[in-house]
Amino acid sequence: MPIETAASTGNLLLDALSDSDHALIAPHLEPLTFVKGDTVLVAGSAASYVLFPREQAVVALVVATRDGRMAETASVGHDGAVGGFIGQGRLPPAVSGLVQVGGPVLRLEAERLRQAEGQSDTLRDLFARYADCFLAQLIQIGACNALHPIEQRCLRWLLSLQDRTGVDTLPITHEVLASMLGVQRTYLTRILRVLQEQGLIRVGRGRITILDRRAVSAAACECHARVQLHCEAVLGAVYGAHRHARIQPVEAVGTSASA
Repeated sequence: MPIETAASTGNLLLDALSDSDHALIAPHLEPLTFVKGDTVLVAGSAASYVLFPREQAVVALVVATRDGRMAETASVGHDGAVGGFIGQGRLPPAVSGLVQVGGPVLRLEAERLRQAEGQSDTLRDLFARYADCFLAQLIQIGACNALHPIEQRCLRWLLSLQDRTGVDTLPITHEVLASMLGVQRTYLTRILRVLQEQGLIRVGRGRITILDRRAVSAAACECHARVQLHCEAVLGAVYGAHRHARIQPVEAVGTSASA
C-alpha cells in the first residue's frame, strides 16, 4: 500500500520533507515490520534499499570480529535512515544492521532515492545533511569507546535508546547491551548494579528503566550531548524542539553543483 503524501510517516527524516519532495518517493515506500534480532543490513553486501525506522523501531549498526565479538558503531531510530542512502546503494556497507527494538519501517529502493535527489535540490540537501550527522555519530561513538569508562558509555547508550523509543523503560537485555558495548555480560551486570544503587536506573528482567533523565545525562560522558548539538545545528527542526517542522535548506547548498 503506498504511503499518503500528507500523512505523518512516523519517521522524522521523511516528515521533514516538503510535500513536493515527499511526493517524489511516497509512492515507492514499502511498509514492513521487523522483530528484535532481525538482520537488515549485511557488511560487505550491497545495500540496495534504504530503511526508515518508524515509531519505536531501532536498528543498531555493529562491527563483528573474527572471534565472534561485536560492538555498536551507531544506532538509528525514527530520527533517520539506514542502508543505501550513502553511495546510492552501489557501495557495500562496512557494518551490519541488527534490529534492537522491533517495529514498523518503510523501505525504499536506493535507486528510487537517487532518482528523487536528481529531481530536487532540497531533497538532496536534506539527505546530505543527514549523512553528515550520521558520520558525526560514528566518529563520536568511536572516540567514546576508546576514551570513556564503561559506566559513562553505558549511560550514553541508554540515553540514545530512550531518545529513539520515547519511553523510560527500555526493552533491552543484559546480553544485548553487553554485546553492544563490547564487554562481558557478568561485567556489565556489576556496572548496572552500581548505577542502580546510585538511583539512576532500575534493572528488571529484559528491561532497564531510566529513573532520572537529568541525573543520567549529568553522569554520562559528553558524547550524547555533543552529537545532539551537532545534529541540531545541521538538521535544524528534525532534531530541535519542534521536531515536526519543515526543514529550510540553505540556498547556497540547494543550488550548488557539489551538493
